[in-house]
Amino acid sequence: MAKKIKNRIALLEAAENLEDVPTTAPCRRHELGQNRKGQFAADLEHPYRLVFRPNHNPLPRKADGGLNLRKITNIMILEVEDYH
Repeated sequence: MAKKIKNRIALLEAAENLEDVPTTAPCRRHELGQNRKGQFAADLEHPYRLVFRPNHNPLPRKADGGLNLRKITNIMILEVEDYH
């Protein structure tokens, strides 16, 4: 698990912005909802995820109100969690 966490962190650090982080396996960056709205996760070893959030104030938004992933260049890692 430690190796996967290090790999995901390296991938996140190498990305110019959140849009550059793959949404396909093995990383599978995805936005969370419900009580985790505003947070994202990257897959680790099933069922664990690396959970993080944008670290911007204010959050960069598009005209439609959604997050502008291209402008998210700083994140805060929150936890490794099995939230399922």
